[in-house]
Amino acid sequence: MGQLDEKVALVTGGSTGIGLAIAQRYAAEGATVYFTGRRKAELDAALEVVGDGAIGVLSDVSDLDDLDRLFAAVKERSGRLDIVVANAGFGELARLWEITEEHYDKTFDVNVKGTLFTVQKALPLLSKGASVIVLSSTNASMGVKGMTAYSATKAVGRSFVRTWAAELAGRGIRVNAISPGPIDTPGIRSLSGQAGRALEEALAPTIPLGRIGRAEEVAAAAVFLASDESSFTTGAELFVDGGLNQV
Repeated sequence: MGQLDEKVALVTGGSTGIGLAIAQRYAAEGATVYFTGRRKAELDAALEVVGDGAIGVLSDVSDLDDLDRLFAAVKERSGRLDIVVANAGFGELARLWEITEEHYDKTFDVNVKGTLFTVQKALPLLSKGASVIVLSSTNASMGVKGMTAYSATKAVGRSFVRTWAAELAGRGIRVNAISPGPIDTPGIRSLSGQAGRALEEALAPTIPLGRIGRAEEVAAAAVFLASDESSFTTGAELFVDGGLNQV
């Protein structure tokens, strides 16, 4: 028996990185998993990885029409959602004097607008006792050079969690945040301009556990928050960062 047997889950931005690891683990735990991506080739490749119990939907969370089509598809096929993971995100390095309006708009459209309307539009489908998980970041509470816009959006996501946990408690819906530290994903590699071992060597000395994290370790936290094991946890922020933010 899986921890998420008979659950219906949605993971946005599930075609690569942390989102893909979460979708894969949810499917392995018995859930029916809808996951989204903006690029068809990546979405198709992810479907092969996630396997049985997965439904890939081409969708951009910053496009409200796309979100409407996504939730219409979920409603028609499954009729409900028990788990929503607002994971889709965008980030690129830009120091204060380098920030453009385009950089600002893209970062906030995906990370703030996309997160807000993903959860809002999911509300009619959320079952009693459903779990909503927002992917924040250690950057939300740290000063990291070049991450002005990205860090601000992740702080907004953390604030969303507190407010929504209060607003949805009456429906028995729990809302929590996961804040990963440096995780070895395609996204962080592209940001750092480093790959594989070089990335580990650059970041490991800054982390108390002495290494960067794996996407599967974030997925394990996402299983806990989605399952009945966290039935008395809401409004919380779970750091998966090797101690970076807390030690």
